[in-house]
Amino acid sequence: MQTEAVATANKPSLWRAFATPAAWTMLFFGFSSGLPFLLVAGTLAYWLKQRGIAIADITMIASAGMAYALKFLWAPLLDHWHLPLFRRLGRRRGWLLFAQLGVTAGLLAMAAITPEHLSAFVVAALVVALLGATQDIAVDAYRIEIAPIRDQGALVATYALGYRLGLLVAGALALILADHWPWRSVYGLMAATMLLPIVANLRAREPDAIAQAPLRWREAMRVGVIEPFADFFRRYRLPLALATLAFILVFKIPEQATIGGIMSPFYRDMGFSLTAIGSITKIYGVAIGIAGVFVGGAAVARFGVWPSLLTGIVVCGCSNLLYLLLMSHQGDLWMLTAVISGENFTLGFLGPPTVAFLSSLVNRDHTATQYALLASLVNLPGKVLGFFAGAIVAASGYAAFFVITVLAILPAVVLCLWLWPRFRQLEKARGDA
Repeated sequence: MQTEAVATANKPSLWRAFATPAAWTMLFFGFSSGLPFLLVAGTLAYWLKQRGIAIADITMIASAGMAYALKFLWAPLLDHWHLPLFRRLGRRRGWLLFAQLGVTAGLLAMAAITPEHLSAFVVAALVVALLGATQDIAVDAYRIEIAPIRDQGALVATYALGYRLGLLVAGALALILADHWPWRSVYGLMAATMLLPIVANLRAREPDAIAQAPLRWREAMRVGVIEPFADFFRRYRLPLALATLAFILVFKIPEQATIGGIMSPFYRDMGFSLTAIGSITKIYGVAIGIAGVFVGGAAVARFGVWPSLLTGIVVCGCSNLLYLLLMSHQGDLWMLTAVISGENFTLGFLGPPTVAFLSSLVNRDHTATQYALLASLVNLPGKVLGFFAGAIVAASGYAAFFVITVLAILPAVVLCLWLWPRFRQLEKARGDA
């Protein structure tokens, strides 16, 4: 009985984990990360569409968010350098405040410049994207260092909640307001909402990190980028490593190709108002996506990573064909709701098996860096296709573009079926099966 009492007393409290100051801090930091993402991608594309910008230019400009897929390139800076003017806050909060202020200034600049001065406007959007990605690096590092492992689940959960709230504000609220306000006023309001996470940062506690001597850029890149890649090839050998990287590069192309700027002009060309788009695709769609995430997580727990991953690749990729139905039912809100239901649910379903698969590939000695690199690789090709989406649509139409995105399923399925038994053998050899 005494042993049981001690065990109960030592058992982590779920309420305590969620009630810590760090958990509430991560809620605001998640909002700070989620807000700029759509403002330089999907939401931005609506503004450009309203201004009469050509669709090929819209998708290129709205691909500023590609910076999020390349953030590993400057991540070593945040690990090994202090910002002189922000040194008093510490390394993590200093970099985060710098990024938050930069995002705020960039959004205000976008509101002041407007697409009438397109070159300067694009520069401001790139600043928001680069510093928004820098926020993500700083927040991930802060989360890992601020709390022990037993509290990380609560921090991830509150961060995810804040991130989705940021997406709702930058997506649904911004679109609904844009039906009644000028776009420059909407972006000004979005900049003002950044004050909440800035205040949270100023009131937060800096993690107790071990002081490290600053590394030169070349040494930092070797430790942070080159060595994790070399380790990956050492562990999986060349043929399996190359096949795995090829699989990583192709299996999320259908999803990532439609996240950029192409969908904004598509919905408008299909005859939907900004209020309808914001309500259905951003509010209802987020709720359906959450349901898909739960089902995907349950599938991984019940059937394992590979069956769930293969199923997710097929159904998520094929869901892009649902947009062909929308083209034959233009302006039909019920059809839009049905299409968004299928697309967002399958997209959510693919999330857990993707995270589980990528997590299984990393070496615990390089966990953060290898995961960041693999996550960048899995998103980059689709974003590149999204960059050229406008030109493809201008030349061949929306239907051709959606069909092209679905074609990536074929090599992904072939590679998945080839890799599946080989990774099963590795798991058995390690005793993980």
